[in-house]
Amino acid sequence: DAADDAEAVRRFAGKMRQEAQRLTNLVQDLITLSRIQAAEPVPDPRPVDIDAVVAEAVDRIRMKANARGITVATVGSRGLSVLGDEDLLVTALRNLLENAVAYSPEKTRVVVSTRKTTEGNAEVSVADQGIGIPERDLERIFERFYRVDPARSRATGGTGLGLAIVKHVMAAHNGKVTVRSVEGAGSTFTLVIPLRSEHVSTGAA
Repeated sequence: DAADDAEAVRRFAGKMRQEAQRLTNLVQDLITLSRIQAAEPVPDPRPVDIDAVVAEAVDRIRMKANARGITVATVGSRGLSVLGDEDLLVTALRNLLENAVAYSPEKTRVVVSTRKTTEGNAEVSVADQGIGIPERDLERIFERFYRVDPARSRATGGTGLGLAIVKHVMAAHNGKVTVRSVEGAGSTFTLVIPLRSEHVSTGAA
């Protein structure tokens, strides 16, 4: 009906492209989730450099962060190594970073920190200065399609599967993901992954 209205055509085409991208993201997340669940634990774990995982994940969200004036900083221990699947670990960290950027005010700061624990784990944390998560929702945020704020999630283009993917990636690596959050003061998500045995025995950082 609007074929002769150039402005309407542009508007509708833009909405179609946005919805097509949303569906593409949803299908990709469903495929990733299905692949992870079918392969727990990782069938062919290999040495993975945590520095490379952090660099790749940060690089993938840099454009979105820059568009909102959000600074992404990396701090902490270097040279940590784990056994697993590098692509899956990048996906998990990227999902946390995308959420941090999407739910943070413009011109704020997101910090990715890495450290070795006394229990022989590598910890990779993503801390933001965003809206935070209500305490009542913390137990459910890793469920598939669970949204703390459905309207805001739709506005940011989320699929509702990102944190479920993070949870399963960690399970596939014999690790876990934890969260600390205060409404209005931001959130910190932490990936906990067992270090390679030589890092534990030699005390390498």
